[in-house]
Amino acid sequence: MSAAKEAARSAGKAPDAPTAARAPRVVSGTVIRSRAGAVSVRVRGRTLAASAALLGLLLAVALVTLSTGDFELTVGEVLRAVLGQDSGGADFVVNTLRMPRLLTALGVGAALAVSGAVLTSLTGNSLGSPDIIGFTNGSAVGALVVIIVLHGSMTQIALGALVGGLATAAAVYLLMLGRGLQGFRLIVVGIGVSALLLAVNSYLITRATWQEAMEAQAWLIGSLGNRGWQHANAILLAVALLLPAAFLLSRRLGMLEMGDVTAMALGVNAARTRTALLIVGVALAAVATAVTGPIWFVALAAPQLARRLTGASGPALAPAALMGALLLATSDLAAQRLFAPALLPVGTATGTLGGLYLIWLLITESRKSRA
Repeated sequence: MSAAKEAARSAGKAPDAPTAARAPRVVSGTVIRSRAGAVSVRVRGRTLAASAALLGLLLAVALVTLSTGDFELTVGEVLRAVLGQDSGGADFVVNTLRMPRLLTALGVGAALAVSGAVLTSLTGNSLGSPDIIGFTNGSAVGALVVIIVLHGSMTQIALGALVGGLATAAAVYLLMLGRGLQGFRLIVVGIGVSALLLAVNSYLITRATWQEAMEAQAWLIGSLGNRGWQHANAILLAVALLLPAAFLLSRRLGMLEMGDVTAMALGVNAARTRTALLIVGVALAAVATAVTGPIWFVALAAPQLARRLTGASGPALAPAALMGALLLATSDLAAQRLFAPALLPVGTATGTLGGLYLIWLLITESRKSRA
């Protein structure tokens, strides 16, 4: 048995079976239809309850973030500042210092989580997140080229990261051209490309001056520090454009999880749908990385936690977005408050928590494969 087939068997997946139908999923919940019947939405009570709980926790974290710190504020002062009814120090602290950072965290967390949910669903593997299969490292290469070779500004660094992520996705697509974007093959190719890009990152840093290397390393850690309204507006615009596209394609994504044969029988063009979803997922990850630098493991952990919380059998993109925003906002709050006055980058916090989660996930998957 080849190594690829053995690895696929141990993960509980059939290697490269694009036409094999998977076991049908149990569909539950209430279907809400428009009067003409053109639009229908299936609503599950557990998903609604979980989403409401996540939203409540998210609002609580936002209030704590905006009201605590070196300049303490009451909830009333925060609300008046948000509503534009306070022109004093509270307005400056909330709307100039804290709000852009919070909104950037929420947008980046949601973007990474939905990207991870889309890519793990496409690959049919819990490890198919953008930071595992190379797209995040591609964005890092683009940013490092601008920092070290072109000596660009922050805006140019963000643009370089975006171009790097999209170029990596194009390279992976070309390597798989004619063979289909199947899960196991996509992960293997992505991990290989990621290893090559990591070597390129190391080479670029060795060729940099001391100052350039320090700047590059600071960007590679991933941070929400010094993020202003330009960063918040950029990620919120990307989220406003890309998340609706992901949500519109989520039904087809759920059909693809049942197998290509079943999806095509239901009228879904499997190849085009996979390509469109891949573009949306990579764009979300690339924009998020361009704004903050690499934030590890949010894209890996958030979709899995959202699925376990909602009990959904298919992709739960909206709960995943809420979970990702909550994870990143909470991690940033902890990094700011627990380690003050030290300035701990949020990428360090998510990397530590994500590493522990990855170990737990690998142990769990190993036990499932032996069962």
